[in-house]
Amino acid sequence: MRTIELAPAVNSSILGFGCAPILGATGGKVADRALGLALDGGVNHFDIARSYGYGEAEAFLGKYLAGRRDQVVIASKFGIRATWKAGLMRPLKPLVRALKSRKPVTGSRSGLEITPPVPGKDPFHERIPLTPEAMLRSLEKSLQALRTDYLDVFSIHEPTGEIQYLEPLLEAAESLKQQGKIRAWGLAFDWSEAKVQSPSFHRFDILQFNNSPEAAHYQEALNLRRDASNIFFSPFRTRQDQSPADVLKQLWGDFPSSIVLCSMFTPEHVAANVKAANLQRPFS
Repeated sequence: MRTIELAPAVNSSILGFGCAPILGATGGKVADRALGLALDGGVNHFDIARSYGYGEAEAFLGKYLAGRRDQVVIASKFGIRATWKAGLMRPLKPLVRALKSRKPVTGSRSGLEITPPVPGKDPFHERIPLTPEAMLRSLEKSLQALRTDYLDVFSIHEPTGEIQYLEPLLEAAESLKQQGKIRAWGLAFDWSEAKVQSPSFHRFDILQFNNSPEAAHYQEALNLRRDASNIFFSPFRTRQDQSPADVLKQLWGDFPSSIVLCSMFTPEHVAANVKAANLQRPFS
């Protein structure tokens, strides 16, 4: 599978594994199998966050990737965390998944990204202050859960409104790079916040945002970020005139230095997305 240099010393497969559903919508056995298939297919980029899996996904991924750290790229985020109430969900999650599995699925598309809950509308997640102190505490918890000494990419997780303490955060991020605790500093956001966040785009090594060929902002994103280092989530929307493979081909063709994240938890979805990625060739 083609790889790109997202940042110095960060060589990522162009297809990334979106871990948001792990231990949330997706159980451990299914996630374990999907991760193995993705690794076997050449995927080395794994996207995670403190909040995923009601706060449990990082530890699951860290356990799974133990012994493989030098073979993978791990990107995590801070700014949203699971509340104490999330712990109450642990014994109930298998039952909820079982009930959901009985419902007929319509309009399913290969690798469809599952959107995590929005803090404020969900009692199990909350936003934390975007301060250097909170960032450092969150990073240490991520490193411990993921069983690693460093993150390849460390991003602010979908801030709403202007980032108040941006300068101190940038200074802290540079210090973390010097210490070897992170390799790249990123901003993960929803494009609906682009106008608010755009003045600070150049202060980050990598931007992570929702992007699909049918999105209203696609041309704007293309004009701004064509050759930059990006990580895309939610690549598949609702159009039926483009197959998932065609969507991936267009994204990689238009944004040659970008990663596309897919949440792919069936063998068929993993195989289809890996096949699409393997058809992409390095650009001359």
